[in-house]
Amino acid sequence: MKFGVFYELQLPKPWGPDDELRLVQDALTQVELADRLGIDYAWAVEHHFLEEYSHCSASEVFLAAAAARTQRIRLGHGIRQVIANYNHPARTAEAIAMLDLVSKGRAEFGIGEGATRLELGGFNIPAKEKRAMSLEAAEQIANMMVMTPYPGYEGRSFRMPCRNVLPKPVQKPHPPMWMACTNRETIKVAASNGLGALAFSFIDEAEARTWTQIYYDTIKSEACVPLGHSVNANIAMVSAFSLHADREEAVRRGMEGFEFFRFAISALVTNDAVPGRSRLFEQFQKEQGGGAIDATPAPPESLASAFEGSPGIGTPADFRAHIKQYQDAGVDQIILLQQAGRNRHEHICESLDLLARDVLPEFAERAADRDHRKADELAPHVEKALARKKRMAQLADADIPVVKASVARPIVNT
Repeated sequence: MKFGVFYELQLPKPWGPDDELRLVQDALTQVELADRLGIDYAWAVEHHFLEEYSHCSASEVFLAAAAARTQRIRLGHGIRQVIANYNHPARTAEAIAMLDLVSKGRAEFGIGEGATRLELGGFNIPAKEKRAMSLEAAEQIANMMVMTPYPGYEGRSFRMPCRNVLPKPVQKPHPPMWMACTNRETIKVAASNGLGALAFSFIDEAEARTWTQIYYDTIKSEACVPLGHSVNANIAMVSAFSLHADREEAVRRGMEGFEFFRFAISALVTNDAVPGRSRLFEQFQKEQGGGAIDATPAPPESLASAFEGSPGIGTPADFRAHIKQYQDAGVDQIILLQQAGRNRHEHICESLDLLARDVLPEFAERAADRDHRKADELAPHVEKALARKKRMAQLADADIPVVKASVARPIVNT
């Protein structure tokens, strides 16, 4: 089992003048701590215009800053918006390769498409076409990172002439590719394209077992035709996260942030929005009855009920049992939802320390053997999948088009 930390960079209102500065600097400090503690991944989203829910619109900058402050933790776009309206595919290929160079080969490349009208409408993306646009762009981004030169492309969602896209990444053929998934259908889409699955849904152990079964059955089937130039057979699932030796204190510290996260995901899709005038946290508090868990501790019976619904929040022993269930279900990585709502920086750091001291050692002992067994089991299926891929033809030197210099010539005065 691998572990990751996850950043939407949430900032509920009201906002103070330095709140965004403090938010970003605290998050970078947390990634630095996670690196020292032996946590495997740091994931950052890319969202646009989603006030309060996500202030992480330039994740490539955040991850580059994290790379400069860390040594071993892998740095993941979870996800990069790859549709050309958001980011031209050549710019994404350049950004991913540069992150890989800056981090000395630690980049992970998750792809996504966006779900809210604020984002899709802001970039004029037809909602019914976003999946096809995303997969089309992602395949060409992989080609750009591999081919010298990239032959050019005339597609449905973007076009580009022949160019050599630079720089090229350290990892060959390119950094591992992932896809954001929220249901059984998208789990199958990810596996069919040879992509790792970033499962950003909160599901129980039984459903996790179903998802992993669907995912790995598809990876092993003829339906798997890699979108990129490698197969990244991994499934990661997000979990609530708040640890303390006292279970009630873990719930008091972490439950409100987790519940705000779940509320906001739904509200941003189903509720109308007024740009610059969001009231997301205010609406959440009204729905919750007007009280904040951090300010007014709930009675023990409410805490027990909250714990049962969010097993990632509790004592280290609770969390070990929770993770063991997901490991037995076939999940490869748990992504910790620790920065959510108004969760406090010092509490996040204390939870990470507890995780490293009381949870990670048990799972780290068996990680290498598990990885080797899995790689051996999947090797023949991956080989067959890569053989099924239809690759873009590399241009012969004679066929590479010449880019003509400007017709206009400087006027020389005599």
